[in-house]
Amino acid sequence: MTTEQKDLVRSTVPILRESGVALTTYFYNRMLTGNPELKNIFNSANQHTGVQPTALAMSVLAYAEHIDNPSVLANAVSRIAHKHVSLNVRPEQYAIVGRHLLASISEVLGAAAGPDLMQAWAEAYGQLAAIMTGAESELYSRAAAQTGGWSGWRPFVVKKKVQESDEITSFYFYPSDEGAVADFTPGQYITVRLYVPELNVFQPRQYSISCAPNGTYYRISVKKEQGDATHPAGYVSNMLHSAIAEGDMVELAPPSGDFVLNTSKNTPLVFISGGVGLTPFISMLDYLTQTNSKRPVTWIHGCRGYQVHAFRDKVIEWGSHHQAMDIHTFYDKIEHEVEVGCYEGYVDLSKLDNAIRPGADYYICGPGIFIKTHYQYLKAQGISADSIHFEEFSPATLIID
Repeated sequence: MTTEQKDLVRSTVPILRESGVALTTYFYNRMLTGNPELKNIFNSANQHTGVQPTALAMSVLAYAEHIDNPSVLANAVSRIAHKHVSLNVRPEQYAIVGRHLLASISEVLGAAAGPDLMQAWAEAYGQLAAIMTGAESELYSRAAAQTGGWSGWRPFVVKKKVQESDEITSFYFYPSDEGAVADFTPGQYITVRLYVPELNVFQPRQYSISCAPNGTYYRISVKKEQGDATHPAGYVSNMLHSAIAEGDMVELAPPSGDFVLNTSKNTPLVFISGGVGLTPFISMLDYLTQTNSKRPVTWIHGCRGYQVHAFRDKVIEWGSHHQAMDIHTFYDKIEHEVEVGCYEGYVDLSKLDNAIRPGADYYICGPGIFIKTHYQYLKAQGISADSIHFEEFSPATLIID
């Protein structure tokens, strides 16, 4: 890109800040109307709530702001690339997205979108597409090359369903070809794709793997999303709970995600989870237990109550074997006798003496506001951003300093 073209892209930053979500909402409507086959890739619920357009708007804004040096967005590129690979997004689809995105910019901006500006954005999008397809190509190759690996969708059989709480059920997936399954790094997720009759499309959903790598099966632990006035009930989570039985077949994409346990380090670990956000930590703790790790672990979990607290007894059991582990649980309301280490109310790190551990790595998983609250608290206590890792269970919308 020329200097002049970069300046033109930067000139749209105020518009993107003010009207970026309106632009991306228009873009998604245009693209999914013109290319309805892409509805098999995108989460319909995230379209309905506006989360997906918001996430794209923030990504486009960040790219425009850093058009001189896109490398500063490396972490965001990695996270998006993992998500795209988990959805089996292919290079040829970038041309479709680019065509609709550029047309949307032109149609929304109207007379302000002159030929020079549109050419500048065309160059910018081409640069971004090259960055993304390069990162994704490497991930696809790596996933397919390892033992038990594959690319795209692979059929698996649900061999076991286990209820973990009033809301969460675990599903054990074994490959239908009875072959090996690829290893993964604790904290990663797999994507389940189901056909949803009400929508007449396939719907993919990412779920954290909730077991240690074993070469034989994957386990996910899914909350049945009931929905409310602002969020529709989860199509896929409800189908998994109610329509998918032991013996049924589903399609999975390979493990993906960069919210992972750094297994090469020996630092203390602090896990902070909210609700079903505990699932990646179940995988991490299972791995630490199986490998007889001596890393000190503090696990701080919050959920509405005892009946919806999945894996409670299993975590206590692991803690009894892992002498350097502290467990703290916050219930919105305590309605029964509970053990030491339980508190009433929302998760509050200031109530705990060992929430801050010298040299620790901090992992946070849960809703966006949950992550932001605890991230900011840790930063205020002097914890460096490099030591804080987080994952939002939705398209990434968090901008955290």
